[in-house]
Amino acid sequence: MAASPALRELQRELESEANALSKIQKDISKNHQVRKQYTIQMGENELVLKELELLKEDANVYKLIGPVLVKQDLAEAKANVKKRIEYISAELKRLDGILRDFENKQNSKKESVCLPPFSNHFFSLMMIKLLRSFDLSICSSPLLNV
Repeated sequence: MAASPALRELQRELESEANALSKIQKDISKNHQVRKQYTIQMGENELVLKELELLKEDANVYKLIGPVLVKQDLAEAKANVKKRIEYISAELKRLDGILRDFENKQNSKKESVCLPPFSNHFFSLMMIKLLRSFDLSICSSPLLNV
């Protein structure tokens, strides 16, 4: 039995929404990866700052530039590390904002993909069959468990 044009159109719309949802999920995953890298860098820089705080004012501090160790003033080294920590903190806040936006978009897409407005029971069952043909494991709708 051939699908009606309305059903084919609905299927295309649903595929489009599902693809958009998949893209948002990939963006969220990338955001998490970048955030993880910044979090690691933050920990490393905080550790370096703690170590620098333990040094006496007349201690020799060296900075690795390429293959060469260059002598650096302790106060300058501390200032550089503090600036890096400030920058990383700002980046983490920015990434958190972007993540919130992605999660809001994801939630609205989930609602539009997973909970379409069904006008009658027969149409609902048809839509559920159609939804099951996609990989929509992210949908937590009890309707899909029919």
